[in-house]
Amino acid sequence: MRRHTGQADEAEVNITPMLDIVFIMLIFFIVTATFVKESGITVNKPEAVTTVEVPRITATIAVSRDQEIWINKREVDIREVRAVVERLIRENPQGAIVIEADAESQTGVVVDIVDTLNEIGVSQVAIAAPEKD
Repeated sequence: MRRHTGQADEAEVNITPMLDIVFIMLIFFIVTATFVKESGITVNKPEAVTTVEVPRITATIAVSRDQEIWINKREVDIREVRAVVERLIRENPQGAIVIEADAESQTGVVVDIVDTLNEIGVSQVAIAAPEKD
């Protein structure tokens, strides 16, 4: 014989395991996410016939038509490029340096940047260009 105490038996759903799984998935996606490195300005890149995707990028160096140099959303002087890139390489030694040069920028500035990267010992340097249609 059952005794009725006046309170209805309520079933509870334990959501703790679900919250644990959601938290673990959140941590997984944060750790494995790759973030796009942006130079800080938009440049009109010349098109290329062949392009190759660079999987790991340490920094993006942009050269505008006015010969302004931007590294990871910060404008820098040509004399500061070496120090900034050395710091970025220490943080991520496996990544590549991508140079985005405007189609109307002077090649001398780009050559100076490439020379600086070679002096530092950066082995992976890429020039960004959209593929021709």
